[in-house]
Amino acid sequence: MKIQSNFLCALTLFLTASFGMLHAQDTNVTTEFGVKGGFNMSNLYNGDADDNNILYGFNAGLYATLPISDFVAIQPEILYTTKGAELKYDNAFATGEAKFKLNYIEVPLLVRVNITKNFNVQAGGYASYLVSSKVKGTGDVEFEEEVDTDDLNKFDAGIAAGVGVDFNPISVGLRYNYGLTKVGKDRTDALGNSFNTLGDAKNSNLTLYVSYKLN
Repeated sequence: MKIQSNFLCALTLFLTASFGMLHAQDTNVTTEFGVKGGFNMSNLYNGDADDNNILYGFNAGLYATLPISDFVAIQPEILYTTKGAELKYDNAFATGEAKFKLNYIEVPLLVRVNITKNFNVQAGGYASYLVSSKVKGTGDVEFEEEVDTDDLNKFDAGIAAGVGVDFNPISVGLRYNYGLTKVGKDRTDALGNSFNTLGDAKNSNLTLYVSYKLN
């Protein structure tokens, strides 16, 4: 599984091609309010996002679907979500893994298009606020400590796209978030040199979710 921006390009092309057949489908979108949660596979990337150093986590929150036509709706959400990356090491001195965990309050804002009554695609963006971060090590060297969020960007933003299948009142779906904001904060040392402890690393997150309609 290669997690990279090609996923987003392919999904965008699929969304564009789908508009030509919407008039022939029973695609009524209704107003919905509900809860959702899911399983995260996240990473930090420089350049191309891939499936190395994946950290497993979760997300949970609320969503609404607000129709603007028979087959198109705006879908805002508010989620608590975990991101980050995992580094495994095995050398002459020690063997183990270190998990870098980032916890966000995230607000996606998506356009949802019903291709059929039960199948939809979503595309849009998200903004997140970092509430906490920590590093945990296991193996030969064990440790756990909070990361000073002053060294990290409090706000993250990016683009999101995914697909969903509705079984009323339950839906399942797959979504990919591609971060556009550096996780680390640009700093200046005492000599006036600029540095960033995480370089150009940005968030990459693939989510498998389940939602439940309350109305």
